[in-house]
Amino acid sequence: QVQLVESGGGLVQAGVSRRLSCEAPERAFRLLRMGWFRQAPGKEREFVGAISRNGEVSDYGASVKGRFTISRENAENTMYLQMNSLKPEDTATYYCAAQLTASDIDIRTDVDGYDSWGQGTQVTVSS
Repeated sequence: QVQLVESGGGLVQAGVSRRLSCEAPERAFRLLRMGWFRQAPGKEREFVGAISRNGEVSDYGASVKGRFTISRENAENTMYLQMNSLKPEDTATYYCAAQLTASDIDIRTDVDGYDSWGQGTQVTVSS
């Protein structure tokens, strides 16, 4: 397991953009497949996006596809989630997740595919 630190959450108005960041230890970052999940009160944790360790493969949850973009900058040991056209239903705690992998291209869209989780960052979208 590795320590993950998210940042970038906050209160925003509907329609605007916001970028979340997730930083991981330098020694492990390039070996991690990573993802974003979110959880709203009373709901299950939902897949948002995933990215392979080489950054060339990604996937998104249906509710965010076309609006959110996941990326990673290995030189900065940081993964990003660019969120555009935010909606009130995007309100949730957003979690960064990671898992060491031997594959450059594999991704996982399920919670069980990750053994490291950040503390979460709250995103609240007002209408």
